[in-house]
Amino acid sequence: MTTEDPQWFTSSYSSNGGDCIEVAANLAVSRGVVPVRDSKNQAGPVLNFPVGSFTSFVASLKVGEFGTF
Repeated sequence: MTTEDPQWFTSSYSSNGGDCIEVAANLAVSRGVVPVRDSKNQAGPVLNFPVGSFTSFVASLKVGEFGTF
């Protein structure tokens, strides 16, 4: 593995109920993207979000902009 390979992790807030995503934040600086994938299908598709968009999304979640789930 090189430093350019995605280093996937699941949030510590995940309840491990199977509805989780994994992110690879290590590519934010070098590539300007935050890859996201389904933790149940690690060989499946990966969505690459621009850093600014992902940061805005997380900030909105933290203030409850989307409600509670």
